[in-house]
Amino acid sequence: MDKSYIIRNALVVNEGTENHADVLISNGIIQKIDKQISNAVNAIEINAEALMLMPGAIDDQVHFREPGLTHKGEIYTESRASVAGGITSYMEMPNTNPPALTQKLLQEKYEIGAQKSLANFSFFMGTSNDNLEEVLRTDKKNVCGIKIFMGSSTGSMLVDNKQTLEAVFSKADLLIATHCEDEATIKSNLELYKEKYGDAANVTMHGRIRSEEACYLSSSMAVEMAKKHNTRLHILHISTAKETALFGNDIPLAQKRITSEACIHHLWFCDEDYKTKGNFIKWNPSIKTSADRDAVWAALLDNRIDIIATDHAPHTLEEKTQHYWQAPSGGPLVQHAVQAMLTKSAEGKIPLTRVIEKMCHAPAICFNVHKRGFIREGYSADLVLVDINKPYTVQKNNLLYKCGWSPMEGTTFTATVITTFVNGNIVYDNGNIIEGSNGQRLTFDRE
Repeated sequence: MDKSYIIRNALVVNEGTENHADVLISNGIIQKIDKQISNAVNAIEINAEALMLMPGAIDDQVHFREPGLTHKGEIYTESRASVAGGITSYMEMPNTNPPALTQKLLQEKYEIGAQKSLANFSFFMGTSNDNLEEVLRTDKKNVCGIKIFMGSSTGSMLVDNKQTLEAVFSKADLLIATHCEDEATIKSNLELYKEKYGDAANVTMHGRIRSEEACYLSSSMAVEMAKKHNTRLHILHISTAKETALFGNDIPLAQKRITSEACIHHLWFCDEDYKTKGNFIKWNPSIKTSADRDAVWAALLDNRIDIIATDHAPHTLEEKTQHYWQAPSGGPLVQHAVQAMLTKSAEGKIPLTRVIEKMCHAPAICFNVHKRGFIREGYSADLVLVDINKPYTVQKNNLLYKCGWSPMEGTTFTATVITTFVNGNIVYDNGNIIEGSNGQRLTFDRE
C-alpha cells in the first residue's frame, strides 16, 4: 500500500516523555519526528490534536490456537483483535495441534502467519522431553525464543525430565521462556480436593490447587538452573508475592540474564472475583489473593518484573461453562490489554509512561526485537492513536475474538483505541478493521 502519513500534533508518549509532535510515516518507516513537519508530497494528514500516540504494544505471550485448535481461535481472528486493541506485534506459543516441536512444524506456523496475520508475529519453538536436537537448531535471529512448560495443563509438552531441562538450559544460546508450576504439588493438591469435594468443587478453589508453593518451587528451580548455566531466562506470568523475591532490579533490563512478566489478569483480578467471574477467569497459573496481586504490582513498578503481557488463550463459551473440573484454563485478552493498563494509569496506579515502557519498550529490549517498540526515526511505523479521555465499554457486540466472549465484558475503560498502524499501514480505524496488508515476521538483533 505504501501510503505516506503525517500525524499532526499528537501527544507522543515514548521513552519516559510526553511531548506534542508531528510524525511522518513513509514506506512503512517513521521518517521524521518534529514539533512541526512541513507538508510532504502526497502525505495524508491526520489531526491528532486530542489524541495520544504510542508505539504499538508487543505481546510476548499469546495462544492463537492455529493449527489444530481453530474452533477456539485463529491467527487471522486473534490478530484482528490484537490490532483493534493496539497490539501490533505478538509472540505465539507452541502448544498447538500438532505442537511446534520440530523445525518443520515451526516453519509451517510462520507460513500461516505470513498469509493470515494482520499484526507482526513470531512463534516460539516448543520443547518436550525428547526433542533437544530440534530445539538446538532454532535460529535465534528469526525466532523469539524457546518455550518450556515446567507445569501441567499443556498435554505432551510438559518437560519434567531434569536431565532434559539441564541440557536445554546449558546448551541453548537464545532466550528460554518458561511456564513455571510444579507438577507434583498440583497433582497432590488436585487429589486432595477431588477426594474432599468431588463434584461440589468450584473455581474458588483454583488458587489453592494451583498454589503459591507450586509456582515458587518451579520458578525458583528455573532461576537456580539459569544462574548455574548463565542461561537467558524469561519467566512468564508471575502470579505470587513469593516469586517476586526471585528477581532483581539492580541493573538495566538490557543487561539482565533473568527477566519476568506480569499478565493483565493477575494485575486486574484477584480470588474474590471468582465469585462473579467463575471459570471465565480460570487461568494457569491461577489468579490468587489480593495480597499477591498487590505484590505483583509492586514488583512491576520497581522493575523486578519487566513486561506486561496477556497470555491470551481463548476457549469456546461451551468449554468454559463446563463444571470446574472440566473447564479449560485461559481466556481472551489481546483486544483490551492496552485499554486496561491505560485505565489503571488514569486511576493513578501506574504512570502513563510506565505503561508504554512495560508494554512496548521492555518487550523490544528483552527479546532484542529489531527496530520496533519505540517511536524513533528509522523504526518500523507500528503506532497507535488513543483517545485517553473517551470511555469504552466492553460488550458482546464489539468483541473480535472468535470465541465471542471476554472476562472484561461489562467493564468500562477510560480510553479508546482510535487508529492502529502496522508497518505504516492503517489496519484499524474508528472501530473498523482495514484489510489488505499483513504483518511481518519479527527479527531479532542477537549475536
